[in-house]
Amino acid sequence: MKFSRLVALSLLTFSSFSMAKAIQGTNYQSPYCGCCGAWVEHMEENGFDLDVVKTAEMTPIKIKLGLQPELASCHTAQIDGYTFEGHVPAEDIKRFLAEKPQRMIGLTVPGMPIGSPGMEQGDTKQAFEVLAFDKNGRTMVWSRYNQ
Repeated sequence: MKFSRLVALSLLTFSSFSMAKAIQGTNYQSPYCGCCGAWVEHMEENGFDLDVVKTAEMTPIKIKLGLQPELASCHTAQIDGYTFEGHVPAEDIKRFLAEKPQRMIGLTVPGMPIGSPGMEQGDTKQAFEVLAFDKNGRTMVWSRYNQ
């Protein structure tokens, strides 16, 4: 009797875990970029469900979402009203969404550092920072990866 209760509890726990709602969002990306798709895969593996919009007109989207040119990368995601630019690790986005820091409108990894999610190149990894930014383009370091 104890064993069957344990099995039932385990199945119930697994069902609850597997039915957890994914975090919804939209990722805007160039139709010609392969690393953007790899980043979306990273996000899906970490509990996100992103609609992908492929467009060659990325600059107007970035401007509309308040992204300064020096903070830009290749793709731009909109999740829960916030902007996430480039190869931001999923764990940083989850923390940002949980903390909702005042005056910050998103996170960015400027450029395309090798070793960031979606930019994996074997064992080669560059150090990079994830920056939180506000609507005026002011930034603060959100996290550092000293790979």
